[in-house]
Amino acid sequence: MTGWDFTSAASDDSPGGALPDLRTDRPTPARMYDYFLGGKDNFDVDREAAAKVDAALGRTVTYDVVWENRRFLQRATRYLAAAGIDQFLDIGTGLPTQGNVHEIAKQVVAAPRVVYVDNDPIVAVHGRALLASDHTTTIITADAREPAGILTHPDMTALLDLSRPVAVLLVALFHFIQDHENPAGLLAEFMDAVPSGSYLVLSHLTTDGPPAEGVARTEAAYQNATSPMTFRPRATIASYFDGLDLVEPGLVRPWQWHPGDDDSPRTDWLYAGVARKP
Repeated sequence: MTGWDFTSAASDDSPGGALPDLRTDRPTPARMYDYFLGGKDNFDVDREAAAKVDAALGRTVTYDVVWENRRFLQRATRYLAAAGIDQFLDIGTGLPTQGNVHEIAKQVVAAPRVVYVDNDPIVAVHGRALLASDHTTTIITADAREPAGILTHPDMTALLDLSRPVAVLLVALFHFIQDHENPAGLLAEFMDAVPSGSYLVLSHLTTDGPPAEGVARTEAAYQNATSPMTFRPRATIASYFDGLDLVEPGLVRPWQWHPGDDDSPRTDWLYAGVARKP
């Protein structure tokens, strides 16, 4: 989507229309991700942290990982829309860029309903511009570590009907959830709230494939971010799909999931899958 102007928009949660605290003293995953995607909505603290990741992996790898993940999100959205899903709950969405979920879904279904969720206040600032042009899409400020706050948020319940199937998108999110925060339990809360026929879309950084030194240095670069990063083995990531029916080809590298002609990079840093709730 084009035309974003976060300097002139204000979050609905900000008194008097004032800009919220954008946390410019600490890097945030949303702004670092924006930097890796080539965006401009990031600060020196984000670029400094991102430079450490670049130093650990090389700019080519960081670029490939984020774009491989991005292309997977887009293909999964298109697949689900073609399967009849017209409601999407995108948690940990990050900053909006071209080819976001609502834009991809609209290529297939006439009026998809999309709720974006992020705990970074800069994402909510962008949301006002989004709401001005699209009344079937909204962005709310909430944290995946508190599912009830998302599932009962009035803007979410006004837009999504949880009695009908919903696609729950947790794309490149759960590696920012620490083990002590019970990622499997959090995921179960989201999936328990949606009916049979709903889908989970998940991608996750993995320890299976990348060099151990690169994993360690990447985790170190995010150590002081608002959400530290944790790589996990494939077996742990696979367990997040327990009780769900994985869509073929199952849990694979993102570029291997229904590959198309989108020029997706190919790396061994992530696993991704789409699964249906029976």
